[in-house]
Amino acid sequence: MLLINAVNAEGRPVELYVKDGKIAAVGQDLAALAGENETVLDAGGLTVLPAFVDLHCHWRTPGFEYKEDIETGSRAAAAGGYTFVNLMPNTKPVCSSAAQAAMVEQKAAEVGLCDVNQTVSITEDFDGKTIDHLKTLPASVKFITEDGHGVQDNATMARAFAICTQRDITVMSHAEDMEISPWDYRLAEDIETVRNCWLSEYYQTRLHMCHVSTRGAIEAIQMAKLRGAPVTCEVTPHHLWFTNDTCDYRVNPPIRTADDVQALIDAIRSGVVDAIATDHAPHSEEDKLKGMAGMVGSETAFGVCYTKLCKEEGLPLELLSHLMSTRPAEILGLAKGQLEPGYDADFVLVDLDTPYIVDKNKLHSKSHNCPFDGAQLYGRVCATVKGGELTYQAEE
Repeated sequence: MLLINAVNAEGRPVELYVKDGKIAAVGQDLAALAGENETVLDAGGLTVLPAFVDLHCHWRTPGFEYKEDIETGSRAAAAGGYTFVNLMPNTKPVCSSAAQAAMVEQKAAEVGLCDVNQTVSITEDFDGKTIDHLKTLPASVKFITEDGHGVQDNATMARAFAICTQRDITVMSHAEDMEISPWDYRLAEDIETVRNCWLSEYYQTRLHMCHVSTRGAIEAIQMAKLRGAPVTCEVTPHHLWFTNDTCDYRVNPPIRTADDVQALIDAIRSGVVDAIATDHAPHSEEDKLKGMAGMVGSETAFGVCYTKLCKEEGLPLELLSHLMSTRPAEILGLAKGQLEPGYDADFVLVDLDTPYIVDKNKLHSKSHNCPFDGAQLYGRVCATVKGGELTYQAEE
């Protein structure tokens, strides 16, 4: 495949030549490299970026396919410019085994629109105590998480960190002290963030803090990094966009104050935040009415972040690309996230100039729990390419 008439994140003309699923050349006047019958994709002046990599996503397989399944999740991801997502284990049954993880990954490969890594639970079946399965996980399992819960028992979490250091596994943390969160979710997030950062420093275990939402938590992470702890962190588009004055949509952790939003943006500016992840969490209408926390986010993430961070806050597009593609790929150990020879030929074409309105009824996800419905955004995803193959093209 030859991509022509595109501009890069700096706004300079660029062409890409793709061979055998990898980027073979980046530059100008590359037509001589392409054979007669090769696909030529004319970007028509759109901006080309590395396809997005989502560190935090829910596709609900197995057990909750009425909310989302691997095919609809894949379609939503592709429509949002994603070619790789990292799936959480809060399925039914809980993903506590390498065999269940491999099954999900295989199904995603058969759909072929978006690659996945399926994480495994920290404690067996989320029982909060049992971690024997961690000692026998194969080398293919690199990430564990109790997403949706914090591990409440300090000794259990400490032992898990010790095992993960020995086995080269990264702990992904949903920071919530669940005895405190019913009456003070801010303290619940802050206090468990401090604990897990301390364990990371103590054991030198790689730790990734999920959906950081408070000033206190981001300051604790900054301190841990300064002290040499191998900690990375993500923030979500919805925690950057909404404040508790403007939105009461139920998510976990909750929508925070304007001061928290400012703290997250400042931490992006200063380099404390490593990545933006969607926490794409599909629910049926009935489940949302029952109070289930979460929203779909795959298809709105880039538009929300480009509009908020680049258009409103003046941050460079190169930084947003780093947060949504380059750094998440590095954290996951993927040959993705950069438009350089030798990397996977995964890229996205975006229209930065034409505003569009989010319509939740046109989303590709099975669920439409989307508080961005009706929002005007910039940064529409027009096409997604994975391994040199077109996986999504927007309708005109």
